[in-house]
Amino acid sequence: MNNRGKPVSKKVPLLTELRTKKEVYLMILPFSLFFIVFVVAPVLFSVVMSFTDYNVIQSPGFVGLDNYIDLFLNDSLFLKALQNTFVMAVIVGPVGYMLSFTMAWMLCELPDKLRVIMTVILYGPSLAGNAYVIWTLIFADDSTGFANARLMSMGITDGAILWLHDAKYMMTIILVVQLWMSFGVGFLSFIAGLQGVDRSLQEAGMVDGITNRWQELWYIVLPSMKPVLLFGAIMAITGAFSISGSALTGFPSTGYATHSIVDHLTDYGTTRLEMGYASAIAVVLFVLMVGCNRLIQKVLRKVGT
Repeated sequence: MNNRGKPVSKKVPLLTELRTKKEVYLMILPFSLFFIVFVVAPVLFSVVMSFTDYNVIQSPGFVGLDNYIDLFLNDSLFLKALQNTFVMAVIVGPVGYMLSFTMAWMLCELPDKLRVIMTVILYGPSLAGNAYVIWTLIFADDSTGFANARLMSMGITDGAILWLHDAKYMMTIILVVQLWMSFGVGFLSFIAGLQGVDRSLQEAGMVDGITNRWQELWYIVLPSMKPVLLFGAIMAITGAFSISGSALTGFPSTGYATHSIVDHLTDYGTTRLEMGYASAIAVVLFVLMVGCNRLIQKVLRKVGT
């Protein structure tokens, strides 16, 4: 105790901590090694390379902030990609997040067998590596495409619409497809979190005056699963900022209507092999993800308060 009657925390030496809890640290060692090698090290390497001019063949040359200056002042295509990415992220991120949670909440009210079947149906598209093929067939630019064939048979249109090559439709189709594929890992975590809510808290809430399911959701369910909500938000943000429209609309898309930061990064990193410039793009994308993640965390901490 100190003079104010408060307990004084004792700092345990690092070696003593490792010795007394060696089993715990040995268990997390494999994950820690993989995380450092495949996540931390590449991020740090990208940050360092973003200050260089590197074309894979020649040795990197230090250029300071030139790559970042070129990005924001001289690269109009990057600014277009930044604008498109924000549009995609603002719509797909929050809408997909709320849609995933709402569907998870509704599925938890179903019988066990029906819930499992519906979960597989909703989660399946996020696992399918060729899911874009389905939408390519639906929005094919000729009269054999499902959308064009139906519209023409109903007399709504006289000819085929270039769904995936007309700038008027391309962004809308990308947003629809991404929302369709937003039921991923975050969706599964919501279902698990909702099933893990302590039922005794709900019973206590009814005693304290909670009269409907919305009050129960806001004051009991959401505060009880804040870690799950944060995890789902991270997955939603990562997915929203990682959208690439090239799988559907081609690269480059017409008028760069769906050109995203990921497409810009792929162009410079794998096609042009300007790795220093590509690293600067990756760092900007990483900062955007981290910044949005911190903002979402502050918002979610106020849930139920």
